[in-house]
Parts: sequence; structure tokens; C-alpha cells
Amino acid sequence: MIWLGKRLLTAVFLVWAVATLVFLAIHLVPGDPAELLLAQQGGSPDPSAVAALKAQLGLDRPVLVQYADAMLRLVRGDLGASLRDGTPVTAQIALRLPRTLELIGAAGLIAVLLGIPIGTLAAVNRDRPFDRIVSGFAGLTLAVPVFVLGTLCIMVFAQWLRWVPAGGYVPFAQDPGKHLLLLSMPALCIGLGLAGMVTRMTRTAVLDVMARDFVRTARAKGLRGTPILVHHVLRNALIPVVTVLALNLGGLLGGTVLVEFVFNWPGLSGYLVSAVGARDYPEVVGIILVISILFVLLNILVDMVYVALDPRVRQ
Repeated sequence: MIWLGKRLLTAVFLVWAVATLVFLAIHLVPGDPAELLLAQQGGSPDPSAVAALKAQLGLDRPVLVQYADAMLRLVRGDLGASLRDGTPVTAQIALRLPRTLELIGAAGLIAVLLGIPIGTLAAVNRDRPFDRIVSGFAGLTLAVPVFVLGTLCIMVFAQWLRWVPAGGYVPFAQDPGKHLLLLSMPALCIGLGLAGMVTRMTRTAVLDVMARDFVRTARAKGLRGTPILVHHVLRNALIPVVTVLALNLGGLLGGTVLVEFVFNWPGLSGYLVSAVGARDYPEVVGIILVISILFVLLNILVDMVYVALDPRVRQ
């Protein structure tokens, strides 16, 4: 419990540091939110109207005062209101975050279900035709950009075969079947790239563990086949696989922009891009803060998995 308490305290510090850096960075980016908002109405905004809007939004106050106000709101769990339409940022994130988490979760499931078994079989059949085919396919999935793969999927499965819709979003409660169909292609595009990475990492890790002394000792005692692979090899080989997979999944929290754009999936990444374009300070800080919290929690979860796989990590 002491170990977990230290990790949580470190997490709180990291989240505060991220919130501070994002707040300062977004204020250093050129572009006045008030001017951008008024420019959307057409023509060049009048300076007096810009000044009035800045006073209305509180943007005419010193940056340090705005920072203190933002941090106090964050302590209360309030992410503020959008400068664009006044809607609570928390409500917008709560609406879009589950869609992105669902997409990442489905992609991660595809990567695990494909990558770990195939990578293990490739290691067991090292330098045989199966190993060469798997290595080539893994390299191909890593080399093809996700937007290219997405476009190909739309052409093949949506336009030629007409198995799935080309894109869009329908809530699960409204139509479960169509929701899963719409989820399948973007999840497959992300999941295949992850599966290639997991396959390569699993193959390398399994080969490394299979060459260690304790595995040779287990074989000398008569263990063969599945028992030695599951209880001795995979248990140790999965630690680097879990690390790489978790880091990639964490990066996807804000990095699914292209996939969400190609498949018109209304998730958090597209919301973040539009918020940065509009210099909507509360939205940008709120979205990145939530992403950083999830990333930190994901790393704590990974550390707990480490401890489960190898108790020596606790030391």
C-alpha cells in the first residue's frame, strides 16, 4: 500500500505540472480567442468589440490571475466553460471520451488477441516459413500509415463489398448492431498496427526468455511444450510487451485524430484539434488534463501488472 500511495502522490504532482505547462503553452500560441470568435461572423472584427468580448470572457485579466482562477476551478473539479459556446467543458469531455476509450479498447483487444499468440508461435517456429510470413506481415502493418489503411478499408469493405458503412457514429443504446459495425473498421485500422508491434515484441521477448538458464533448467527436469511456455516463458516475456502496449495505448488517447477524421468518429481527439484551432483555453486545458490523468492511471495499472508478473519489481 505504501508503494501505491507513493505512486498516487507522484501522479498528482505530474497532473498539476501538465496542467500548468499546457495553460502556459496555449497562452503563448499566437492568436486571440476573441478575435477568432468574432472573425467567424465574417469580416475584420472591430477592436472595441474584441475588447468587450475579452472583458466578458475574462481574457483581459493578467495571465497569473487567469492561471490561479483555472487551478482553483480544477481543484473543485470544474474544467470551466467553452469560450466558443459557453457549454461546460466537463459535459463535452464526458460525451466524447467514452467514444475514444471504446475505440482504443477495441483496438487494444485486437492487438492482444492477434499479437501475443502469433508472436509466440513465430518465436517457437523461429526461422521457419511461418516465422518469416509473420515477420513480413508485422512489418507491413507497421509501415502502412493508418490513414492509408483506413482509406483502403473503406474502399474494400464499404464500397466494393458493402459489408459495413463507410463511417459515422450511432450510439450503442440506439442500434447495437450498427454501432459495432461502425466501430469495427476504425478499431481494425488502429488494432492492426498495434498487433504488428505486439507481434514483434512478443517474438523477441519469447526468444530472449527461452535462451535463459532457468528455462534450460526446467527442460532438464523434464518439462516440455505448453507448461514450460505458459508458466516459465510467457510470464517473463510479457513484461516488455505490456510496457510497449500501454505506452502506445496511452499515446492514442490524443492521437486518434486521423482515424476519427477518416471514419467520422466523434471522439476526443477531433474535439482537441478544434479547440486548439479556436484557442479555446478552457477546452484545451481540460482535454489535455483528462488525457494526462488517464495516461498516469494507465501507467500505475501497468506497474501493478508488473508486480503481478514479477514481484521483484516492487523492490
